[in-house]
Amino acid sequence: MKSVVDRLRTDRPVFSVEFMPPRDAQDEQLLWRSIRKLEQLGPAFVSVTYGAGGSSRDRTVRTTGRVAQETTLVPMAHLTAVDHSVAELRNVIGWYADIGVRNVLVVRGDPPGDPNGEWVPRADGFTYAEELVRLVRELGEFCIGVACFPSGHPRSTDLDTDTRYLVDKLRAGADFAIAQLFFDADEFLRLRDRVTALGCAAPLIPSIMAMTTPRTMAKTIELSGASTPAWLLDRLNPLVEDAKAFRAEAIDIATELCQRLLAEGVPDLHFITFNRAQATTEVISRLGLLSAEAAV
Repeated sequence: MKSVVDRLRTDRPVFSVEFMPPRDAQDEQLLWRSIRKLEQLGPAFVSVTYGAGGSSRDRTVRTTGRVAQETTLVPMAHLTAVDHSVAELRNVIGWYADIGVRNVLVVRGDPPGDPNGEWVPRADGFTYAEELVRLVRELGEFCIGVACFPSGHPRSTDLDTDTRYLVDKLRAGADFAIAQLFFDADEFLRLRDRVTALGCAAPLIPSIMAMTTPRTMAKTIELSGASTPAWLLDRLNPLVEDAKAFRAEAIDIATELCQRLLAEGVPDLHFITFNRAQATTEVISRLGLLSAEAAV
């Protein structure tokens, strides 16, 4: 199985997609329709998230395994330290290896029940993502990703300190980093400059999401943890009563953000799909990122 970094070593930019494990049978049908549709478009890799507080661990393992075994896609599983002992984490990593998954995104995760609450580590668990990176690296030949925060982690004191923590994770054994959602391309590009200035050349991958409904916009803003620029609200808020116009403007905004990032040499655009394929398909088609086979 190819690694994420192998898939980024191309002479042209690529895209990847993120899915959530299904909650029920209906969700599972929606998810697999989207997976099959996006599989035809040739993404570099696909990731499957954990639920809040590690709540969907078993579904994440099962879904990632199906992607590995039943599709042509390169899967990346998420792994969080939330509410897990080191022994449990070793088991999960072993499960991933057993089902053929060798790409893992390692995050500490948010406190269960309150993402903004204080982190209380388990006595038999980990406190920092860097510790989890070292464990995964110790246990096998994995390609490891970590999270990064273009506007800084909510608990960081300043951007320079936050960047040093990111570089520490990369030097502990991570191969690449995927950014949390953001709205301003310059925030991501400044993060890349700070990482480069510290002598680190690991790939940084931006997360993109087309906010095609007012509800999705509200959820995206909540997930990002970043301040929302006035220009974004000025473009979308007047359209909240016109679903078609709102969606069209949202697709334009996502496309413009991607175009700026690609112009600055970003190697991969990682699309958060909410298990739906259409908006991502429209954006990557506009950007000309379809694989040669899919474009025929």
